[in-house]
Amino acid sequence: MLPQIKFDLFFMNYNLCLLIITADLDILLFSGLGLYYFNRYLKQRKNYTCIVGVQISPKIDWLELLSVCKEAIKRDISPYLENSSESQPDLGKGAGGDNIKLVDLAAEKAIIETFQNWDLAFTLISEESGVKKFGTSSQKFYVTIDPIDGTTNLMHKIPFYCSSIAISEKPILSDISIGMVIDLFHDVTYFAQKNKGAYCNKKKIFTSNCDSLKDALLGLDVNSNKIEKFFPRIKNFIAKAKHIRHFGANALELCYVADGKTEAFVDMRGKLRTTDVAAGYLILKEAGGIMTDLKNIPLDSKLDPRIKVNFIASGNIRIHKKLLNLVKNYC
Repeated sequence: MLPQIKFDLFFMNYNLCLLIITADLDILLFSGLGLYYFNRYLKQRKNYTCIVGVQISPKIDWLELLSVCKEAIKRDISPYLENSSESQPDLGKGAGGDNIKLVDLAAEKAIIETFQNWDLAFTLISEESGVKKFGTSSQKFYVTIDPIDGTTNLMHKIPFYCSSIAISEKPILSDISIGMVIDLFHDVTYFAQKNKGAYCNKKKIFTSNCDSLKDALLGLDVNSNKIEKFFPRIKNFIAKAKHIRHFGANALELCYVADGKTEAFVDMRGKLRTTDVAAGYLILKEAGGIMTDLKNIPLDSKLDPRIKVNFIASGNIRIHKKLLNLVKNYC
């Protein structure tokens, strides 16, 4: 048993810390992840729990937790990246309706296990597994993920794919308070916390001020098997916009708008799921962007892999109005 003569709980940099001074005058300080593991140790040692006499529930450092998720995802998908030239079998349809690959399940498993290792209770909303509950503790929240966005790119060795993770207290898009999109090829991480701004690799980012359709770089998802019905919606858009791109990972394309790399990203297919846009939605808004449906109503929806949305995501209100005008006859 560790003899101790003093302990104290306090906050430092908004994180709960535990200070212990032992009888041998050893000073022990635990915070963040270290405090979490020490708390687990206390639960296994009744004598320590009695001495401390409190339930330690540190405030979650979301950036730290999601950064751990990032490393776990990179580790667990690496075997599939090394063998990406080999054909992966389809493992059936995911909750969102797309074919599941082994790499999708590996990334999803890495996220789930990371949250479980932190002893957290949560409801998972995943494009692969659907809605599932984990844990029994009192602290509960929703974790909305697209484990791999851009799986087709990944399988063809095209360096544009990501993981998307969003945190909310309610399963509603507008309630998202934490968002992270991880560019898994370039080791770039986009992160946002509600009312605290958006960041790329810890550097604050802002949207573009460009409002010229002639100069703007615009993202447009045209991946549809009903092109004959879809084309009339985008015909005017294509005619007026001069520089159109689609890279193949929608969450990351939203982050490109947030980072000012592109001026807007538009999806009018009615195919994109709320799980695809959840984290990017917050990152874009925190960077100063705008995201509405085609009738200019602020985008909001239940977080569910079966629910699909149309939207215009823009860097500023001026170009947003111009884009709305281009699609107004097809709402």
